[in-house]
Amino acid sequence: MAIHKGRGTCAMNYPIGMNLGGDPSQALVHSNPEGKFTVALSSIDLGQGMKSVSRQVAAETLGVPVEDVYVDTADSDTGPHCMGSFASRGTHRVGNAVIAAAKEARAIMLEAAAEELEVNAADLVTDGQGNIHVKGAPGNSISTQDACNAAQFKYGQSVSGRGIFLIPMSDVDPDTGEMSTVSCFAHTAMIVDLEVDDETGEVSNVRINSAYEVGRALNPKLVEQQLIGGAWMGLSHALYETTEPYYPSREHRPYSFSSYPMPGPGDLAQHDISILERPAPDGPYGGKGTGEMCANPVLPAVANAIYDAVGVEMDELPITPEKILRAIHEKQRQGA
Repeated sequence: MAIHKGRGTCAMNYPIGMNLGGDPSQALVHSNPEGKFTVALSSIDLGQGMKSVSRQVAAETLGVPVEDVYVDTADSDTGPHCMGSFASRGTHRVGNAVIAAAKEARAIMLEAAAEELEVNAADLVTDGQGNIHVKGAPGNSISTQDACNAAQFKYGQSVSGRGIFLIPMSDVDPDTGEMSTVSCFAHTAMIVDLEVDDETGEVSNVRINSAYEVGRALNPKLVEQQLIGGAWMGLSHALYETTEPYYPSREHRPYSFSSYPMPGPGDLAQHDISILERPAPDGPYGGKGTGEMCANPVLPAVANAIYDAVGVEMDELPITPEKILRAIHEKQRQGA
């Protein structure tokens, strides 16, 4: 009877999105009389930060303050088409669509500003603070609000844009049918250290060290929190979540979510994270996505660490104490 230390590793790459029908997402951008901008999407924010990132991308492209952009994720009836919030595709696909729409709206805004300032639109720049001025002459300027109002009320133009991002269809190998279903990959490597009690089968003192290559972290704090939350979810899948906690008897299954075993804050593993940036050539300002990639590597890394600790291979999730003990006893029986 002893506590055994184990270390497990996992390295993986994760495809961003898919290529079914081009995996399109669309976005609409328009200004209102206050000179603010609305981004309309059907892409749903599940807590992963879709609205925040879309807002940042739109503001950067339009050249206005982030607080001047509002993101409306209404629904699939009133918003432009989106394939959905899955496959870690949101930042990459939707971000590109928002950029395309914002560029179109920006061009109309700059044309109105050029008329007001009596210069060429190509000579204008935005300062990111709500102003448009002539290159090299900051004093010769107009606010984005006044430019948008001039466009709408003086020149009869709608400061708006439509954007869509579509993955080009892949070449298909005529002999094998092989094709590429994605446009880019994110990458991760993880080390999990833990302890296993060979008397009770309990796993404890889980520590995670990980590195994630995310393209470009458009919002570093959101990325960090998603990576932490995803690892928590992965650990929950690996060790806790089941509708049959008292394995293998089905008679004691839980009857409500109050008895469904999930890790709480006290079970959150110590997690040291390194975020690596290698901007994606086709990503919005180099961004990819972190979605599922942050949860997936935890499961095999935990299983590998348990094998390193007590020498039993676990091939069924969750890896409960009962399953570990049964595997240890079976190993001992075969060894005897």
